[in-house]
Amino acid sequence: MAVSVSSPVLSLCYNQSGELSSRLGYRLPKKVGFSSSRRSVSYIGFGTEKVGRFRVRVPICRAVPPLLFKDLDADDFRHPLDKQNTLLLRAIPGLNEFGKALLGSMTEQIMLLENIGTSVLVSKNQLSDLHGLLVEAAEILNIEAPDLYVRQSPVPNAYTLAISGKKPFIVVHTSLIELLTRAELQAVLAHELGHLKCDHGVWLTFANILTLGAYTVPAFGQMIARTLKEQLLRWLRSAELTCDRAALLVAQDPKVVVSVLMKLAGGCPSIADQLNVDAFLEQARSYDKASSSPLGWYIRNAQTSQLSHPLPVLRAREIDEWSRSLEYRSLLKRANRISTVQKV
Repeated sequence: MAVSVSSPVLSLCYNQSGELSSRLGYRLPKKVGFSSSRRSVSYIGFGTEKVGRFRVRVPICRAVPPLLFKDLDADDFRHPLDKQNTLLLRAIPGLNEFGKALLGSMTEQIMLLENIGTSVLVSKNQLSDLHGLLVEAAEILNIEAPDLYVRQSPVPNAYTLAISGKKPFIVVHTSLIELLTRAELQAVLAHELGHLKCDHGVWLTFANILTLGAYTVPAFGQMIARTLKEQLLRWLRSAELTCDRAALLVAQDPKVVVSVLMKLAGGCPSIADQLNVDAFLEQARSYDKASSSPLGWYIRNAQTSQLSHPLPVLRAREIDEWSRSLEYRSLLKRANRISTVQKV
């Protein structure tokens, strides 16, 4: 999924699930724009994909323009566990004030120089396709688009940093771009935007620095750090569930989000097109069944208690269930569609 386009250029169309529409039997439009047929593609953006040994320019097609959530509030999609664990973090005396004291202009300057020096800043004039995905996702979630950097790394990952009063930024690794379709990549960006929408980035930075500081204090400080780490990891896992919901609000297709989780669990570019979302969801249900006994419950807790993210199968099950909930459907009813076609 390199950004450069090699000759010859072949136009192929992806649906919201990230599958080539030609494989699904849809007829590709001869011209970009609206058609009198209701079945024709009405909203088109462009990216590039690798097909065989060629780099091809690929339109990202939606059957209809995406929905915009103009009055969206973070609590409209925040996971109940996120709400609960955020309240527990806020109840820790002095956490907020201590974090603000630790995060000053020097920290912000270090992080800024680190990204400018080792990554590529995305803009209208640099990786414009990726920039377009970010801007559209931010518009859908009713949030200002942060800076976006692409960093060379063999580890598929994306992360966000937000410092109070400073412009936040997202970093995406090149290996993640190679692994995902454009729709899936936009879902990842939406996930990171969800952290910003819910102020997760600020809380995460505060708590991480506090934990590192506490470990430098003998005895009592280490005990505080261990307790805080447990609370932090519990909060982080619930925060990830919230941000998966933000990804769904942008993708507007649960299979796109589940596909991302599946690829992060066991995907690579060479086998990505062979992965099956429905089979992965069935795997998630089998995990729930296997861990339903008292022994299974104990093993499951031991397996996840030290993780910063929930297990991929559990995240897939959560987002699949939320996509069928009354809460999600009511959000869709409140939304408005983008009224114009993205210009090529």
